[in-house]
Amino acid sequence: MSAPARFIDIHVLQSVPFANLNRDDTNSVKTVQYGNTLRTRVSSQCWKRAIRNVFEDHIGDAALRTRRIGERVTRELEHRGWPTELAQRAGGHAAAASGIKFELAKTPGDTKQTVPNKVVTNAMVYVPEAAVIELADLAEQHRDVLEQANDIKKPSDKSVLPASKVEAALRSRNGVINLFGRMLAEIDDAGVDGAVQVAHALTTHETDVELDYFSAVDDVTALWNDATGSGHMGHAEFSAGTFYRYATLDLRDLMANIGDEPAAARELTAAFLASFITSLPQAKKNSTAPHTIPDLVHVSVRTDRPLSYAAAFEKPVQASPQGGFADVSRTQLAAYAQAANTLLGTRAILTSGWASLETKDLTGLGERRDSFDDLIATALQAALTTGAAA
Repeated sequence: MSAPARFIDIHVLQSVPFANLNRDDTNSVKTVQYGNTLRTRVSSQCWKRAIRNVFEDHIGDAALRTRRIGERVTRELEHRGWPTELAQRAGGHAAAASGIKFELAKTPGDTKQTVPNKVVTNAMVYVPEAAVIELADLAEQHRDVLEQANDIKKPSDKSVLPASKVEAALRSRNGVINLFGRMLAEIDDAGVDGAVQVAHALTTHETDVELDYFSAVDDVTALWNDATGSGHMGHAEFSAGTFYRYATLDLRDLMANIGDEPAAARELTAAFLASFITSLPQAKKNSTAPHTIPDLVHVSVRTDRPLSYAAAFEKPVQASPQGGFADVSRTQLAAYAQAANTLLGTRAILTSGWASLETKDLTGLGERRDSFDDLIATALQAALTTGAAA
C-alpha cells in the first residue's frame, strides 16, 4: 500500500510580455539577484492575492481583509434600511468590541479632527464576508441599546455590544481562510495556519528593466491648434520574460483546518490548483494587457516533502538560436526535475504529470496530459483517494 499523500507541488512556466506586474514603493519593477544575474520578480504576496481573487470566484465565497470592519457593518445596516447616523454608531461599536486596539479616522484635510464612530483597528482583521452579516445581525439584536448608546469618540470608549459574540464572528472561517491561513494575534484562537506556501516568481533568465517615456495629448489644445507639446509627460518601468512559479499545498494542514470533510478538501484543492494556473496580477493591466497563459504546468503529489525546482534556473537560461526563453526553460526544468528525483528517489511520488504548449516529450516531468483540467483531475485522484491524506 502506498504512503499517504502529504504535498501537492505545482510548477508553472509562464511567458509575460511587456508589463509591470508588481511594483515597489518607487513604482519600479521588483527584481532579485539570483545566480549573479538580475531577474524580474513578482512577490508571493502579490501573486497570492491574484490567486485568492480567482479562488474566491471558483468556490463562490469570499473573505475580507480590512482595518475598517466597522464601516463595512455600517454599509450593511444602511442597506437594511437603518438611518445613517445609527448605522454608523453600530459599526463603531462593533469594531470597538473586537478587543483590538483602535483609533478614530481623521477628517479629510484635518489630521487633528477625528470622526465619531469611524473606527480603524490597529490590526487588519481577516474574516469571511458572512462575518459582516453576523455582526450586522448582532447589531439588529441590540438595536434598542444602540439607540440609547453614546457614539464612539475616542479609543478608551467602551462598546455596548457583547465582546464575546463580536470576537466569535471574527474567529469564523471559510474555505479561503482555511486554505490561505490567517494571522490575527490580537484575538485568542483566531490564527489559522495556512495550508498553502507560495514562492516569489522570478524569471528563468537575466532581464533588463526598461524605461517607457509617454506623453498625453490635450484634446482641446489639439482641436484648436493654438499650442504645441503635450498635456502631460512621464515615464514608467517595465520588463518582460519567462517566469518560474511554484507553490505547494500541505494536505495534512488543510485537513486539520477543515476537519473530516473529503468533499470540501477536494473542492478547495481543485480550486486552488486551477486558480494558481490561471491567475495573473492585475497591475497596469489597462496599459499592458499581459494576459498570457502558462507555457507549461507540472504537478506532482508527494508523500515526503515539498520540492521546488527554482534551482534549475540558478544558472540563467540563454535564449535559443532562434530567440526566446520559453522553449529552453521547459527543457531545463524537465532535466532538473529528472535529476533531482533520481537523486531523492521516486518512492515518495504518487503521481507526476504535465500539460503544456510544448510539442516534444518532457519525460522528466512525468506523464503528459492533454489539458490543465486533466492534469488537476489526475493529481486529485492520487492525492485524495480514501485515506490518502490521513
